[in-house]
Amino acid sequence: MGIESTNLAGRVCLVTGANSGIGKSTAHALARLNATVVMVCRDRNRAEPVRDEIATATGNQNVELMMCDLSSQADIRRFAADFLNTHNRLDVLINNAGVVVRQRSLTEDGIESTFAVNHLGYFLLTNLLLDLLKKSAPARIVNVSSAAHAYGKIDFDNLQGERKYGGFSAYANSKLANVLFTYELARRLDGPGVTANCLHPGGVATGLFRNLPKPIEALIKLVTISPNKGAETSVYLASSPAVEGVTGKYFARKRETRTSNASYNEEAARRLWEVSSELSGLERR
Repeated sequence: MGIESTNLAGRVCLVTGANSGIGKSTAHALARLNATVVMVCRDRNRAEPVRDEIATATGNQNVELMMCDLSSQADIRRFAADFLNTHNRLDVLINNAGVVVRQRSLTEDGIESTFAVNHLGYFLLTNLLLDLLKKSAPARIVNVSSAAHAYGKIDFDNLQGERKYGGFSAYANSKLANVLFTYELARRLDGPGVTANCLHPGGVATGLFRNLPKPIEALIKLVTISPNKGAETSVYLASSPAVEGVTGKYFARKRETRTSNASYNEEAARRLWEVSSELSGLERR
């Protein structure tokens, strides 16, 4: 990926959704850079062979597997507690896991599934691990968003698709929420100790869009890039000295890029933070 000279030995990097697609490629690349990699996955049977594959291919035995269902706030809290009990540092948090849900559904917490996993999962996990990130500073938070955020809208009267729902619209809205969250988090951190950036990985050939109609899924595959290529910007933001201290930015193809006009609405970002705090049961920070 062009950054093989970066050595992450001694650094702990956590990657959600790490058993397939961009997450798997990201975990593999970080392991190759000698980081201690914590793969956060939902399905142990699917994830264990991937963990073994990465450890064998890279020769890095510091590849760990921890389980978490990011659609469940209780499980996110359980995982965070387990992680804090077993790790004394966290240098890089990569919020990567995501879903596209064609038909509206609710999680066990009564939250619309796309919003729950793609946004609240990022929000809650990051906040629960934030104190450890601060203790490990300089540390980095990397949020995987998408160029689809430009089609998103944060409508607080229809935040979870209560009035009108579309699978792609819900996905685009959640990716806009990722950008707003990143920018607001960077403002609240207010310093170089812990940085927060987000990114567009490119149109990547993963299983993310497997629930879409088959003709659309086939079309997407024709114009997508490989997961390895898609992981490059995540790995760059997690490891490159070139972005040390850079925060509150959005990257595509490893370059800082402007986001949609809606993403710079600070009032909307603050309100989204407050609503997210309430929905996830977090005290306001």
